[in-house]
Amino acid sequence: MIIQQFFTKKIAHSSYFLGGDKTCAIIDPRRDADIYIEVAREMGTRITHILETHLHADFISGHMDLAQKTGATIYGPRSANYDFDYVPLSEGDSFELEDMIIKVLETPGHTPEHISYVITDMSRGKEPVALFCGDTLFVGDVGRPDLFPGRAEELASKLYDSLHNKIMELPDTCEIYPAHGAGSLCGRAMAAKRTSTIGYEKKFNYALNLNDRKKFIDSLTHGMPGAPDHFGRCTFINKQGPLKIIDLPPLKELEPFEFSSLAADTSTFVLDVRNFEAFGGQHIPGAYSIDIDSNFPTFSGWLLPPEKDILLVSEGYEQAVEASIQLRRVGLDRIYGYLVGGMYAWVTAGLPTGHVPQLSSHELHQRVMQGNVTVLVDVRSVSEYDNFHLHNAVNIPVADLRKRYVELDPAKETILICGSGQRSSMGASLLKQKSFEKLFNVAGGMRGYAAAGFGPECPLCALPWASFPVKSNMQ
Repeated sequence: MIIQQFFTKKIAHSSYFLGGDKTCAIIDPRRDADIYIEVAREMGTRITHILETHLHADFISGHMDLAQKTGATIYGPRSANYDFDYVPLSEGDSFELEDMIIKVLETPGHTPEHISYVITDMSRGKEPVALFCGDTLFVGDVGRPDLFPGRAEELASKLYDSLHNKIMELPDTCEIYPAHGAGSLCGRAMAAKRTSTIGYEKKFNYALNLNDRKKFIDSLTHGMPGAPDHFGRCTFINKQGPLKIIDLPPLKELEPFEFSSLAADTSTFVLDVRNFEAFGGQHIPGAYSIDIDSNFPTFSGWLLPPEKDILLVSEGYEQAVEASIQLRRVGLDRIYGYLVGGMYAWVTAGLPTGHVPQLSSHELHQRVMQGNVTVLVDVRSVSEYDNFHLHNAVNIPVADLRKRYVELDPAKETILICGSGQRSSMGASLLKQKSFEKLFNVAGGMRGYAAAGFGPECPLCALPWASFPVKSNMQ
């Protein structure tokens, strides 16, 4: 038995290769699925099984693409009622993959239809050795049960039963392979460690040590981070069966005047994926700024209108292609084309641009000390803001600016700050769409402010996934 993990950064998604000598299964594949075919070829195995644990909310699954390319059979929860051909699985069902027996546990809680796969390697013994638990159990955390309106307490109770009556009954030595790690919004406080064992989680997982059902439910139904807009869309797309990538139109190359004409149409919008400093220097008026070095797919799924065509501004073709891959991971398939020659071609064509002046930590501190800040908007999550924020800063998380911009006065000078400068640039682009012009972005954000010695270090901002507004247990 061979297990190999594939970790997709930014969406913090883990998928898996489960192989024997000649055949293998892929568990919870990502949409750009060629990576699994390449590894199977290297291993000398054939992909025969595609196993889905549940209807994923935060990304588009690659089950349809992988099945088309390999001829493998898709397996998934019976109660998911997929709109395509698959093998429906229920509690107690089992099947074989060479020397391995794969048994199904129904583990609802994160979602109503969730199942987990228990693996027994009969060449070693009769005791379960691995659990592919999807989003039921994570390292240091459990799946959030609040993604279905009005059902949070019901699903939290079911999650309690799934964990205590099924998963924790497995041997302590059984290895667990979850579908997400730190940085995902499918849980609240996942550890950076990507795999674990049942025994380790029994000892160190805070949720598994909440043995009182009511306390467990309360813990998972209060203070959870916000759920991005695309979570509901991805669930529906995965049930329906995503469009295959091969069937999507190619990325068009657009000259400045053609790009400008298309951008003026209400059926399109401009997405600038360059770093936030470049956006601040020159950008196309009305463009969204989502730095590709930030948690790009999640914020794109959260902030962008899915019903419109996307026009990309990038540093070049390769960056536009990478942006397209990440956009498709969250179900944003309407990518029309990119600006050939980037902003250099745009400005040399004599077309108009916008700007967002960038303030350094020192410039901000000087303004704060002199009382020259009219409005300071902290666009980080509530938990980050509560951990440490600047005096008189107003907290409006970046996604909330789409509606809460009415709380701000476009006539006043407004400075935006986040952990690094990325989310605040997103916020500036949203406000500019609402006719705010007196905007400044703090380059380096709270991390830079702390590094300059003007405030304590924010432990959340310093994390490698800090551009992702997760709820922390470090408070």
